[in-house]
Amino acid sequence: MMNAPVVLPADLETPALVVDREILDDNIARLQKALDERGVRNRPHAKTHKSVAIGRLQMDAGAAGLTVGTLGEAEVFAAAGLTDLFIAYPLWFVGSKAERLRELTEVAQVRVGVDSIEGVQALAAAVSGVGARPSVLIEIDSGGQRTGVVLPTDVVDIAEAVRDSGLELEGVFTHGGHAYEPGGAVPAGEDETRALETAADALAAEGFEVRTISAGTTPTRLLTGEPVNEVRAGTYVFGDRQQASVGAIGEDDVAIAVAATVVSVKSGRFVVDAGAKSLTKDRAAHLVGHGQLPAYPNAIVDRLSDYHGVVVLPDSEPGPGPKVGDVVAIVPNHVCPVVDLFDFFTIVNRDGSTERWPVDARGRSR
Repeated sequence: MMNAPVVLPADLETPALVVDREILDDNIARLQKALDERGVRNRPHAKTHKSVAIGRLQMDAGAAGLTVGTLGEAEVFAAAGLTDLFIAYPLWFVGSKAERLRELTEVAQVRVGVDSIEGVQALAAAVSGVGARPSVLIEIDSGGQRTGVVLPTDVVDIAEAVRDSGLELEGVFTHGGHAYEPGGAVPAGEDETRALETAADALAAEGFEVRTISAGTTPTRLLTGEPVNEVRAGTYVFGDRQQASVGAIGEDDVAIAVAATVVSVKSGRFVVDAGAKSLTKDRAAHLVGHGQLPAYPNAIVDRLSDYHGVVVLPDSEPGPGPKVGDVVAIVPNHVCPVVDLFDFFTIVNRDGSTERWPVDARGRSR
């Protein structure tokens, strides 16, 4: 149960995405300090916040660069002067994407993820003749069963394709997506470490230099071991209900909430103006409902339509429920897609003052 809600400022026009600046700063500083002590580079994933201002906070704290998931995100951050970027996704660089990548390499230091020979060949063709070509990291599947290669022999085959195409191999990376469940973080971190070590050893045995060995995920951000020398956590910056539920983020470290107004009250339930277009329907299998209301710990965000969030109040809920017009904080299940639904964050500073920070890369999903 969430016991420490983000404090909502008065006179909010809801639904609104509210961020506690003090908790945000603490989250950024805490991870940076922990990785610095381990001698591991921090390259946070900016898909969570999509914010130039927050990306700058991370870089000012000591991050080596930023990770992005799309070419559009990379373009936004590069245009703002945040130019050390890793596109951690095996994009298919043809047509307009090839042209955009060439333009990006003119203003940014770019690294690109691949997981196939075909992807390497498309990337090489896209940047043929470009002066500053992107370096390449090969993605390894460490158990998430999304993208990434599994067998060490496949890693070597792709590395040979990188070399033959004239591109530069930077290293290997993975994302232990199976960490996002209760008890999953430790074994997923071990899987990440083992998969990356196996891949790096296979490449080294064939004479390839492996400079970067990069792990991902907020739950495993401090659980991978040698030879990992880079971490790409993203959600840690805000936290969310899912991260708190698996112990990856402390309840007091959740920096974000959706503010919603109660628009209707019925027996045993009430409705807020934050529906699927504010909270999304993303829900981990181990969670009940579509968000958590810290002020009503037993309440269940039971149903979402576009603009309706139906909240059920069980008999076990202590005290009376809210009244029409009350504004409540809802901690989203998964904050990353929620951020992409809002134009701006309402930042609550340490002195109680507020600011609007744009979600700069909102909608830049291609």
